[in-house]
Amino acid sequence: MKVNMKEAKTQLSRLGELAHQGEEVVICKAGSPWLRLVPYREPVKQRPMGGLEGQIWMSPDFDDEDEELIEAFENSKIFPD
Repeated sequence: MKVNMKEAKTQLSRLGELAHQGEEVVICKAGSPWLRLVPYREPVKQRPMGGLEGQIWMSPDFDDEDEELIEAFENSKIFPD
């Protein structure tokens, strides 16, 4: 839904409710899109790094290249020519 700036000023509560319900509300100035009214969402809290430190073990040769294994993957049906 597009509304002009003057209408948005007088209908802000109604437009806010529509945006909160999922309606896309665009406020225009001189006929051009100017603002988008969107509902507030709490920011996602990022988890701290290292939360599983000491609980996961990785083999010392984890990232060593295994030519036989690489060849098996490359020649499998997963990667057709």
